[in-house]
Amino acid sequence: MTDTRARPRTEEVELAVSGMTCGSCAARVEKVLSRQPGVAHAGVNFATERATVVLDPEEVSVEDLTARVAKLGYGLVPMTPSTSEQAPGTEAGPQAMWLRRVVVAWPLGLVVLVLSMAFMHDPWARWGALALTVPVQFWAGYPFLHQAAVRARARQANMDTLIAIGTLAAFSFSTYQVVFGEAHSDHYFDTAALIIAFLLLGRYFEARAKGRASGAIRRLLELGAREARIVVDGEERSVPVEQVRVGDLVRVRPGEKIPVDGAVVEGASAVDESMLTGESVPVEKGPGDRVAGATVNTHGVLVLRATAVGAGTALSQIVRLVEEAQGTKAPVQRLADRIASVFVPVVLAIATLTFAGWWLLAGSATQGLVAAVAVLIIACPCALGLATPTAIMVGTGRGASMGVLIKGGEVLERSKRVDTVVFDKTGTLTTGRMALTDVVAAEATPEHELLARAAAVEDSSEHPVGRAVVDGARARGVTLPAVEDFASVAGHGVRAAVNGAVVHVGSRRLMNEAGLELAADLESVAEGLESDGKTAIFAGWDGRVRGLLAVADTAKEDAAAAVAELGAMGIEVAMITGDNRRTAARVASEMGIRRVLSEVLPADKVEEVRRLQSAGRVVAMVGDGVNDAPALVQADLGIAIGTGTDVAIESSDITLLSADLNGVATAIRLSRRTFATIVQNLGWAFVYNVALIPMAALGLLNPIIAGAAMAFSSVSVVTNSLRLYRFAPPASR
Repeated sequence: MTDTRARPRTEEVELAVSGMTCGSCAARVEKVLSRQPGVAHAGVNFATERATVVLDPEEVSVEDLTARVAKLGYGLVPMTPSTSEQAPGTEAGPQAMWLRRVVVAWPLGLVVLVLSMAFMHDPWARWGALALTVPVQFWAGYPFLHQAAVRARARQANMDTLIAIGTLAAFSFSTYQVVFGEAHSDHYFDTAALIIAFLLLGRYFEARAKGRASGAIRRLLELGAREARIVVDGEERSVPVEQVRVGDLVRVRPGEKIPVDGAVVEGASAVDESMLTGESVPVEKGPGDRVAGATVNTHGVLVLRATAVGAGTALSQIVRLVEEAQGTKAPVQRLADRIASVFVPVVLAIATLTFAGWWLLAGSATQGLVAAVAVLIIACPCALGLATPTAIMVGTGRGASMGVLIKGGEVLERSKRVDTVVFDKTGTLTTGRMALTDVVAAEATPEHELLARAAAVEDSSEHPVGRAVVDGARARGVTLPAVEDFASVAGHGVRAAVNGAVVHVGSRRLMNEAGLELAADLESVAEGLESDGKTAIFAGWDGRVRGLLAVADTAKEDAAAAVAELGAMGIEVAMITGDNRRTAARVASEMGIRRVLSEVLPADKVEEVRRLQSAGRVVAMVGDGVNDAPALVQADLGIAIGTGTDVAIESSDITLLSADLNGVATAIRLSRRTFATIVQNLGWAFVYNVALIPMAALGLLNPIIAGAAMAFSSVSVVTNSLRLYRFAPPASR
């Protein structure tokens, strides 16, 4: 009896998160979301301020999640196409807000510093310092105090809690000293004011840097055309690009951006596809060719039929893939998340123990207060929270600008270990455009009949070899007879009935399995053709092999250079193909490839990848993303060669929008560089906190210096990530 109960239905939602100020906030929101009934997975990215939640809508709604997170003092808003498009450009608001507070805090803070250093014991200076610190503490520092209060109401603590407690402690103690203390007692208004000034400056620089890091999506969105010229009943009219529908005819004049994805129906031109593929040389387009929206028509007039609009265009797919990648985490970030989630309570405990230790053991409550404030200020986990996402944001953004789509943090980590790259041959290392070169008929078989029957059978096949035979026959003026009962034998060839006879076209194995006799002289000719790097196809019927045809595929111009570049990186290169051993070896030798996996059926490519992995190799598979999908998934790193318009290749980890094979080395280099940046950021953040918290507790770190160091720790992490924008492949440097 079958179980007819409905399976749980899950869906993925993207949510904008507001109110986060440090890595511990992101960890806390993620923890709460993950614990809700019906939530299968939740991830929160501090840098992009987004949450990705996989949930069962029958158990939990977005409204439920919003209400639960609101109790913690954070906000959730579902991402819509409109908000997603606006999001990358919203950095100006936070930047302006932080800048206004910086402009107020710094002049007042410096005056307070002068009063505290030069006129500390003069009553007018002490009261003046108090008066000038009030606007810094309560207006300029309001964002910190407000967020700390929100967290307190939710019985939570974060970085703002540390800042608020530290600066309010210094301000309150100093105010007490001025109002009730002795005339010559110390005060720390300069500490409170300058800590806030430094933190505000750090937040401003951080907002600027994060804005630049998220600029990749903004720049992609800006590439699209705003209007389109549609042709209706022979008349042309201009409409907003949003009004174009699939099937509409669109006319594009020289110098204009192509507004939507489409197929050319009239005209010829060269199209600049550099925004998609990174290639600067325009590509010739004519009737039947596909074009992508946001590319530029250089000289001729094109009329195209829209095939994809809105979210279905190549540009929109690229934006979606980049957004998804920027929202992911590298596995190495998990340790940082665990630390950030418990960091603030631990720091509060350390600060309390610091104050108690100085008071009870050293007899100095004042020094204990100063040391505790330094601990609170220096210990912000912001750098931990920004270490991974900012590097991923910049790295994936830089990749997108070069036509390399990297699908997230885990891909970056795996790329570091790759030591073997396996290329599929046909269409990847070679042009994939085979041509018929030889027709050799057996005795008593007319060459014309051999070619006509073989091409007729292959005409129903989509294999590149078959298409070469058909195109070659038609180019020679051969008329193809009708066929019946066509069948494809995977990896071996095809068969069909032609004029009453079952004709087999394909490999030696197919001929043997069909019981067709192969003459020794044909075998000898086939071996000679194969030794020249050609692919021999046998054709036979009525018990005998009637002849053979040869097709040749040429290596891509950049194949040898790409193989050499990978070799220089210490990576072994292998080629996998269904061709016979001789042909495969000849092609491989032209490219400098020593390891050849030949006569491999499409279904067996996965096994070949597994065999390499079982031998201890970390394998990257490079293919076209369609026929090679299983092998791309099995490999430790799947790299798909795209076409510039077909970018939604789900089976790959990295998609190259250009057919340029040098992009493989570029993708691996960029992935490794990005992961190295993540490690550098995390290393700096860990060392910074581990080294400076003890110094602060021992009274060796002035709170003002602690504030400056904490503010610029986050800035340094983001700035280090921004260096990835300078990444360029060796040939471009």
